[in-house]
Amino acid sequence: MSIRIESRENALIKRLTRLTLDRKFRRESGEMVCEGGKLLEEALASGTAVHAVLVADDAPVSTEALHRAEQQGAKLYRCSHALLAKVSDVKTPQGVLFSCDRPVAQLESLAGARRLIVLEGLQDPGNLGTIMRTADAFALDGMILCEGCVDPTAPKVVRATMGAVFRLPAAAAGIEQAAAFLRAQGLPLYAAALGADSVPVTQVDLRRAAVLIGNEGRGISKKAAALSDRQVIIPMEGRAESLNASVAASILMYEMSRSEAI
Repeated sequence: MSIRIESRENALIKRLTRLTLDRKFRRESGEMVCEGGKLLEEALASGTAVHAVLVADDAPVSTEALHRAEQQGAKLYRCSHALLAKVSDVKTPQGVLFSCDRPVAQLESLAGARRLIVLEGLQDPGNLGTIMRTADAFALDGMILCEGCVDPTAPKVVRATMGAVFRLPAAAAGIEQAAAFLRAQGLPLYAAALGADSVPVTQVDLRRAAVLIGNEGRGISKKAAALSDRQVIIPMEGRAESLNASVAASILMYEMSRSEAI
């Protein structure tokens, strides 16, 4: 049974708005906001705790999904499209918003992983979401987010993952901590960077490895370069000097997947 909300001053509306806009509040509360019926189904399928579901009048959402959410302990709310749009951060809301636990992993949970993607200073939400989605598609074991990365539970990132945020373990760690963890696991760290000693990625063994992607404009930091076992490049015969971070990451993760199959 759903509860009707009419006012922007309603406590849930204020909470959902704050979760949408405030990274610190998401971290402190342990919750995030997601939008759309597909993401709701993904969250429920993953076992992630869903707390509140806000549905706009006549929104195209599966009644089965709403029933499952209610059965799993979520509270259901209804409101006008105009009121839901005040909470959503997109121009054309899908008509369904929900709050749920942030699916953030601990670094130790990646012990035993064979293939990982490591990100440092990645700032574009779309890039991060795309990389998470691609890592999930190529069956990587997880992701490590180092200094300066955008929040993986920000609404724009979550939308871009197309549900992968609920399937791919993503842990936060400083680059030194991450490098030490990888050494303890026996995983070499290959940094995507153009340097004097860089080698084509096809010349390294990626069957058990971690690949590092840096900031969209600056690339990897000097510290990350020093901590990596080797710097690798994607061979390119064209005239472009570089690739978009998510494109480069996708190619490297494909190479990791291809190496595993060989």
